[in-house]
Amino acid sequence: MEEAVVQSVLKGGYCNSLTQYSRFLTREVSIGDIPMGCLNPIRIQSMTTTDTMDTIATVEQTIRMVESGCEYVRITAPSMKEAENLANIKKELRSRGYHVPLVADIHFTPNAAEAAARIVEKVRVNPGNYADKKRFENIDYTQQAYQAELERIYKKFTPLVKICKEYGTAMRIGTNHGSLSDRIMSHYGDTPRGMVESAMEFIRMCEDLNYYNLVISMKASNTQVMVQAYRLLVETMVKEGMNYPLHLGVTEAGDGEDGRIKSAVGIGTLLEDGLGDTIRVSLTEDPEFEAPVAKALALRYEKRATETVKEEREQINIGQLPYNPFEYQRRHTDPVQHIGGHHHPVVMLDVSKENLKDPYFLASAGYKYSAGLDKYNMADQACDLVYLGDALPSFSFPGNLKQIYNYPTWLTLKDKTNCHPLISYKEFICTEVKDSYLNLVKVNPAEVEQIDAAALKDNSILVLETTASHGMAEQREFFVSLINKNITVPVIIKRDYAALSADDLMLYAATDLGALLTDGMGDGVWINAGHSIGLSLINSTSFGILQATRTRISKTEYISCPSCGRTLFDLQETTQMIRSRTDHLKGIKIGIMGCIVNGPGEMADADYGYVGTGPDKITLYRGKEVVKKNVNSANALNDLIDLIKEDGNWTESAK
Repeated sequence: MEEAVVQSVLKGGYCNSLTQYSRFLTREVSIGDIPMGCLNPIRIQSMTTTDTMDTIATVEQTIRMVESGCEYVRITAPSMKEAENLANIKKELRSRGYHVPLVADIHFTPNAAEAAARIVEKVRVNPGNYADKKRFENIDYTQQAYQAELERIYKKFTPLVKICKEYGTAMRIGTNHGSLSDRIMSHYGDTPRGMVESAMEFIRMCEDLNYYNLVISMKASNTQVMVQAYRLLVETMVKEGMNYPLHLGVTEAGDGEDGRIKSAVGIGTLLEDGLGDTIRVSLTEDPEFEAPVAKALALRYEKRATETVKEEREQINIGQLPYNPFEYQRRHTDPVQHIGGHHHPVVMLDVSKENLKDPYFLASAGYKYSAGLDKYNMADQACDLVYLGDALPSFSFPGNLKQIYNYPTWLTLKDKTNCHPLISYKEFICTEVKDSYLNLVKVNPAEVEQIDAAALKDNSILVLETTASHGMAEQREFFVSLINKNITVPVIIKRDYAALSADDLMLYAATDLGALLTDGMGDGVWINAGHSIGLSLINSTSFGILQATRTRISKTEYISCPSCGRTLFDLQETTQMIRSRTDHLKGIKIGIMGCIVNGPGEMADADYGYVGTGPDKITLYRGKEVVKKNVNSANALNDLIDLIKEDGNWTESAK
């Protein structure tokens, strides 16, 4: 094994370093003319949404995908006829001068996989349904019976492996959280460990057959589950002397801003730790819009790899972390004014550059002002604190919105009701005049050794800043020190992105803040951006990150698949239709799936499901339970709403 892998073994962890950016070195896998893993760049891929039997439509969409940045293109092959038509698609692409490696997506049909493996450069198989049938049954296996099942799968899987070896075809063993087999679910439960073992069974079979041209993935719609599963996978592979490349993705991320933020939280968290050799951003949009998002995520780490580390910091011993990176548990803090403790993380915004003579600007922060009533209506995504610096407003702020001023300005305020100071740590411990309710104390990670918990007392929270290029790791190191010192002061994580576009701001902030929140670190977020970025986008991004990390639910969550050739209705149109009627149902999770493959399993933990089961036919789910089969699509949304009402989860929209 490579030295980097050995180092991870010695530390008992899932990555090379928690303090320095260091890409985890994996085996190189050949996929056509574009190798993956090892020292190769992070590769970009996506999946077609056309009918695989429509050769020209699939070819033309593939070309658009390649020109948008895709290096591998995946095409569904649900049966033999689609698998065989991959030859026509490949021939037409080659005749047009496109040599992009093609990947066949296989679920329930081993014979289609075997046919496709003779044609394309890579096949993707899902261990949960390649050789197992899923009936959501809990089966009590004896050790002997479980081994017998593995032997059955081995016999069914072996022909595909032999064909891949003969034709030089690569394989992705792609585990999905929502489609674990009944056998795995019965033995390990619906857990990241179950996802890992589902893949490891197939990896071990491949190695037993001396086949190593493998790529592995651990996808989930829940970003916490996804991150934990990949970490466990790396730890498990390393213990067994493996270092296969990783394909990263968040399934059913959704569309628009939500889909981009959710993808960045999951994918970016792993990229920060040097994990990931290829990525796919799964959006409910045309596939050519996915690659630019994935490229933007990957490019950040290409730049990171070439940066010179200015100063070596003491390494965190991964094997002695004071928290469990494979399970979510929020860092214990003592609450201060509804910040920290069991309270959800807060959102803080900088409004110091806004027109402080006009209360209407606060609509962008979630507070809509009514002049006639002289009052504010608060939205679900209303921020909790605003920073005014040294600027003084000429109107009254909402009573539940905390105003934060620079300490010297705060001292001059005659009425300090709901107004609190922001002060550096050095100044705070020296000054005698403090706010008896709430003090925001600025710190940078280098000051962690100086922090005296007794000096902060019961009315202070920390605002953690960083200017480091690998700022997430620096801030994480700070949190680790707080935990080790048993300092339970709440912390607001602050990040500045002055020179970024709106698109990059969403991706970078979701990565940097999401990575910490996913590990239970942080009691609030404060994103600063350049003048061209509107307050509304910063506010929605902040709440979007909290939603994507499952740390604060402020809106309806849509778990919608990105569409493919199996889809039985227009996913983009249907998602928008459902969203238009249900987006006021705060905290409800609705799965919108184009076919039964992405049905009850792939929805994972959705509360309700809307799944295509035939032309113009929809099946409705409550969790993973079928409630209504084969509903006409014209009536399906109304029936879904009736189901939500029946469960007492419906509220009328205030729109």
